[in-house]
Amino acid sequence: MILGLVASVIGVADPLEGSPIILIGSALALAGALLDRSRQRKWLSWAFALTCVGVAALFGLSALGGIGGDSGRSYGWGLVLLPYPVGWLMTVVGAVRYLRGR
Repeated sequence: MILGLVASVIGVADPLEGSPIILIGSALALAGALLDRSRQRKWLSWAFALTCVGVAALFGLSALGGIGGDSGRSYGWGLVLLPYPVGWLMTVVGAVRYLRGR
């Protein structure tokens, strides 16, 4: 759980390049909760799922040339990236709650 929290916090320094680290951190936090049968299992499962969807959208949009500017896609396409920060925040909150013993 601690490794997952640390990886998630370190990865946020660069959201694009750090996204694999954040994804691994989310997976480690979920694995810790599942192994300990914590009450945070469901919360961290949703966090991991949202992080996966968001990171996939991030890489997908990056591969297509991004958003705005000359890409031909409006900035509204940025909304498909929302699961990524929501999943990251849920991972951090769930890991902290787990470590505090809630």
